[in-house]
Amino acid sequence: MKLRAPSVPIFTVDPYFSVWSPSETVNFKELQHWTGANNDVHGVVLIDGEPFSFLGYDRNMKKIPQVSIDIDALFTRCVFENEKIRLNVNFMTPLLPCDLDVFTRPVSYMGVTYEKNDASVGSVSVKLLIGDSLCLNRRAEKPTVTSEVKIDGISAIKIGNEQQLPLNRSGDDLRIDWGYAYIAALGSARCETTKVLWIKHISIEAELTPEKEQLFMVAYDDLGASINYFGKTLPSYWNKDGKTIEEAIKEAADGYDAIKGRCEEFARDLWQRAESAGGERYAELVSLAYRQVVAAHKLVVNDGELLYISKECFSNGCAATVDVSYPSIPMYLFYNTELIKGMLRPVYKFAATDAWTYDFAPHDVGQYPLVTGQVYGLDRATGNLRFESQMPVEECGNMIIMEANVAIADGNADFAREHIDVLKGWCEYLIKYGDDPENQLCTDDFAGHLAHNCNLSLKAIVGIMGMSIIYKLLGDTENAEKYEKIAREKAKGWCDRAKNADGSYRLAFDKDGSYSMKYNMVWDKIWGTRLFDDAVYKAEIDSNFSRFNSYGMPLDSRCDQTKSDWLVWTATMADTREDFERFIMPLWRFYNETPDRIPMSDWYDTVSGCYIGFIHRTVQGGLFIKMLDESKKLKIK
Repeated sequence: MKLRAPSVPIFTVDPYFSVWSPSETVNFKELQHWTGANNDVHGVVLIDGEPFSFLGYDRNMKKIPQVSIDIDALFTRCVFENEKIRLNVNFMTPLLPCDLDVFTRPVSYMGVTYEKNDASVGSVSVKLLIGDSLCLNRRAEKPTVTSEVKIDGISAIKIGNEQQLPLNRSGDDLRIDWGYAYIAALGSARCETTKVLWIKHISIEAELTPEKEQLFMVAYDDLGASINYFGKTLPSYWNKDGKTIEEAIKEAADGYDAIKGRCEEFARDLWQRAESAGGERYAELVSLAYRQVVAAHKLVVNDGELLYISKECFSNGCAATVDVSYPSIPMYLFYNTELIKGMLRPVYKFAATDAWTYDFAPHDVGQYPLVTGQVYGLDRATGNLRFESQMPVEECGNMIIMEANVAIADGNADFAREHIDVLKGWCEYLIKYGDDPENQLCTDDFAGHLAHNCNLSLKAIVGIMGMSIIYKLLGDTENAEKYEKIAREKAKGWCDRAKNADGSYRLAFDKDGSYSMKYNMVWDKIWGTRLFDDAVYKAEIDSNFSRFNSYGMPLDSRCDQTKSDWLVWTATMADTREDFERFIMPLWRFYNETPDRIPMSDWYDTVSGCYIGFIHRTVQGGLFIKMLDESKKLKIK
């Protein structure tokens, strides 16, 4: 990968078990949780007893120079070298989307090999250390306990909060403070607990044999308490049947070689498909995004049903947010629609409760990890959800479009059938209010309320067409034709009312000369439903190029901010590969040059190249939309 990743994925499993390097040289700075909180994770290679740091920052130790780093969808590969040895360290999290046992198993790998540069070198060993910050919200915030763990053929040690209070609170800038962090090594290794000042560490040290890989593992056990789902404590998918973390670590070790091969094949396939669809820079962006997108979720099981709970990372911590799921679905439509169904189920459940009194779709279902009801716009004094904080057209359109896409990808609308009455009600809401939306929020809520929003109106039109597709796949021709006719009439009216004199289309119907990304239109192109003819797309894309700043096209004419997901959705509407790559180049340059060393932000300034907000969000799954379009798997036949 030629891209200088703004932050390098090291151990990436879920919103709590998440370790990143804020430098592409992974022994230059202290490793961090995606929130920016320091994670005490250190790697040390001892050459004839002399220690050298290769992972994390230790001011009291020499570094072994890092000579290369390469990142793909599932691996971060680092090479270190001095006059004595060449050390190869591969970090892998096996997030294989069609093998949910492996996908959710909270075990991340570090494989280490070395070669001698100096024949006189005797012993070489590697020590992996983690501190209490992996199992506490803040370093040394609470007393911790440690103990060695017995696993057949594996050396292991764990650390955890002395007082275990699972699921005790929710929030955004918040780390887990229950459960236990584990480090393990295949074979015989020395485990140790140490305390430096007020911070407790556990470590594991294993001898290396030249050119033979030594396997280390980092794991986390949340004690079967992953999500509070309307008062019920749910486990993650991996331990839904009572599997212990010791069993999971053993399985991870025993299956390492096979899993490694599968991960290499998956990452290679992703790269090739992405490069074919959108070029090398595009392939680098989606490869870097993949682990982040998955690790912003937790897959749990409730009465045999999958629930795939997102965390709205560094925007407010909301859980199961509809307008965060919506931009993320291109990646999951490409790989596994069952995970999208897992996103939708909590929304339907909450919408059916007495707590939801509106005739449109909710925004979210809680604040991670408490999925107990919408918190966005909640007046905590009264317990009421303020209407002015809702996104009525936005969320109705999102739910229907997601359902339509799942139905097309699956070749049937069986899942939508279970919720057809609710979906029909939300579609009727779009018909009534979507033509010219009132002053309300859309998913780009950071830009504030906006009346007569042309892009929001597009979502309503595409949503109505999505309802037609659902009915068609259900075999209900009458309703399919009814909603298709409405969508086409509204699309024609939209073109007449939204058009600027230069042929482009406005931000708002009453703002002549304004502009915005029309990213919601992309589904019409992907589906091939032709609500809008080629001239509309061409006029809009051609006008977009005149709006570019150094780091891409602004979201709209109000200021210089943009969104990475919407930028790629807009680019996907371009007619040629060359035009698509014109959009991608400044986005790639932003991630390559931004001074903000954080997991991929989706909201940034197109002039300064600085992030504005949002870190590590699952919306980067939206970058996969070009791959999805090129696959033709959602083309209506």
